[in-house]
Amino acid sequence: MDVRQYVLSAGRAVLDMMEREWQPLSAAELELRLDQAVEEALESELLGELEPQPPPTVYVQLLQVKPSPGPPARPTAAAPTGPTGEQQEAADREAVQYISELLQSSKSMARLAGRARLSLSHTVLLSLSLLSQRVSYRSVSRRFQLEKGNIHRIFFSFCERIGALQEEQIRWPVGEEAAEALSPLSSLVVKSGRDDGRCIPQVLGVLGQTQIPIRLPVGKQDLERGRPAEKRMKNAHPDCWLNLELVCSCRGQFLHCRVSKGSDVDGGRRLRDHLQQNPELMPPGSCLVARTGYPLTAQILTPYTGGRGPKQEIFNQTLEEHCRVLDRAVGSLKARFKRLTYLDIGNYDRARTVVLTACVLHNVFVKMGQELQGESEAEEVLAAAEDGEEDEEGVQRRDAVADLLWTSVNSGST
Repeated sequence: MDVRQYVLSAGRAVLDMMEREWQPLSAAELELRLDQAVEEALESELLGELEPQPPPTVYVQLLQVKPSPGPPARPTAAAPTGPTGEQQEAADREAVQYISELLQSSKSMARLAGRARLSLSHTVLLSLSLLSQRVSYRSVSRRFQLEKGNIHRIFFSFCERIGALQEEQIRWPVGEEAAEALSPLSSLVVKSGRDDGRCIPQVLGVLGQTQIPIRLPVGKQDLERGRPAEKRMKNAHPDCWLNLELVCSCRGQFLHCRVSKGSDVDGGRRLRDHLQQNPELMPPGSCLVARTGYPLTAQILTPYTGGRGPKQEIFNQTLEEHCRVLDRAVGSLKARFKRLTYLDIGNYDRARTVVLTACVLHNVFVKMGQELQGESEAEEVLAAAEDGEEDEEGVQRRDAVADLLWTSVNSGST
């Protein structure tokens, strides 16, 4: 190899290094880099002004900021209507401390980006405020006296760290955890004690999905603007929302969470295949339930469609009672984290990270016992758009369960 080849090789290496460092940066991200350079100058002032303030007070101040126009506010875990001020402050303090300790004990011990040595508790506080209320970055920056771009960096760095805890906080139950998560399919069978020697399954969880509206990327927005308003609403671009597929336990915890683009229509097929390939994930005599449109298998029971008799109606009503558990969990998720009502984010990866963060924190609050006070509006989880596939084993199991339920109802009425 002559000198020219060495020079060319070195030049390509330098170009590759520069591209990896600078090419992915957009104008907004370059602005954030500049904000980070200013952090050291603000450091002493921030420590002097923020540290003396107790976290709950700052949190209450943030929640009192008037949100941007949107749906009427619903009670959240951060601002329930029932507890007194002292009880609420204690709950806020406990939540901030718990999440801070969760981040400190996580495997990724990297410093949260853009913090400017902001205390971890204030970082958690700031991020929870952005998630739980539809407040602007500008209003939060005024509260914390930080640059707007720096608030942006802090929030997404927090979401990345919390999203990395998905496998730890949203996990499929096995062993004793699976046994504790099981719930009876129907109280009728439990009360009557009749099984007739057949296997009536217990419910491990409820499968369903909801949609999270997001802002379209710039190029796709331009295409949508040229269409009449009625057509835009009727035939919305599939990428203007995210599909959030969930499996929820009877206690309202998420056991499975998958976020995909609106154009990615899966209908639970990936989960079905995963369960069939790993049968040990389903305890013996258990099942998942779902609404119409999802695949009917031995592991996933779905309602009858088409012409139905009394026996099929009872079976469908039984499944619907379980599906309402997921409805309430999704309603609680969106009531607690109001930013999910509309994510003003055009980047799919970042929008996905924010949704995963909300789901992880939902489980954290459920484990802490900080559930929403009062009745939250249950949001009906969407059924799949197309009819679900049915396999023979699933059809036979559904018919057997429907027969048993019908027998229990008739024996109880005589």
